[in-house]
Amino acid sequence: MTAAQHTPTWSVDRVEGAPSPAALEEIHRLASAATEADGNPPLSEQTLVTLRAQDAGDRLLVVTARTSGQQESELAGVAVITRGAEDGAVLELVVAPDGRGEGAGTALIEAVLAEGIPGLRGWSHGNHSAAADLAARFGFEPVRELWRMRLTRAAVEQSVPALQLPEGVALRAFVRGQDEDAWLAANAAAFAHHPEQGATTRADLEARMDEDWFDADGFLLAVREEDGTLLGFHWTKVHPAVGAHPPMGEVYVVGVTPEAQGMGLGKALTIAGIEYLHGKGLQAIMLYVDADNTAAVALYRKLGFTRWDVDVMYAGKAQQPTL
Repeated sequence: MTAAQHTPTWSVDRVEGAPSPAALEEIHRLASAATEADGNPPLSEQTLVTLRAQDAGDRLLVVTARTSGQQESELAGVAVITRGAEDGAVLELVVAPDGRGEGAGTALIEAVLAEGIPGLRGWSHGNHSAAADLAARFGFEPVRELWRMRLTRAAVEQSVPALQLPEGVALRAFVRGQDEDAWLAANAAAFAHHPEQGATTRADLEARMDEDWFDADGFLLAVREEDGTLLGFHWTKVHPAVGAHPPMGEVYVVGVTPEAQGMGLGKALTIAGIEYLHGKGLQAIMLYVDADNTAAVALYRKLGFTRWDVDVMYAGKAQQPTL
């Protein structure tokens, strides 16, 4: 029997809106297996939040691949397309680690492209060679790089200076049930030109606060002492251990409102969050930053962060977005 005869054929199914609880559990198992195998989560946090949202409606399209003719077969791959008013349609795709190289990824991409979704872009988390090859084969080119940078515990002690807040600014923890509206307004102002973060809604915020990892004490707010006005924030996160990968802290999001720019508040908030995570005994802290955000990259390098990995966004050659 030839190698070609061993290659499976794939049954591809599509679901509009949120998948069933059983299907969602399968997707989570597949994503967890890929995370442990690759060291990169294949689906973004926003995608996982959207998958759980019962009101996902036409914002979400899920395409799955299984071995053809085997109804009880395990999920071999999944493609998730999230449609958003701010950032168009974004694809994330993952194939089971023990079933790669057998055509499941190709079957998923072909099914996705058959939908004819205009302006489709796709993330490759970690930008593994197989993903880059698949993108090139279907005419997609890199249009954005999102770096992951990491700070080790030893580097914290060597490179991070002591916290010094600007005069007239105090630091306190986020209070659920009190600070949501003020934070949403400050976040929208701080990230007015950011395609994802600036579009955060109350539902997005609530969904994250309902996650097991949410820690209000690590959600740091910088307020003006005179009147309590929110000037900036540093929301930290702790990722739990996954397989052989130990827990890790994250500089989840740091924002400064336009009126507080130029005070050195961004650096102070970054240091405050690092100190908070360092105090939890974590061996490493990571963050995401756009590669072309030279000011932020320079600050993080000065604090001891080094480039660790990269996520790459791809778009079709004829429909590259303006970034």
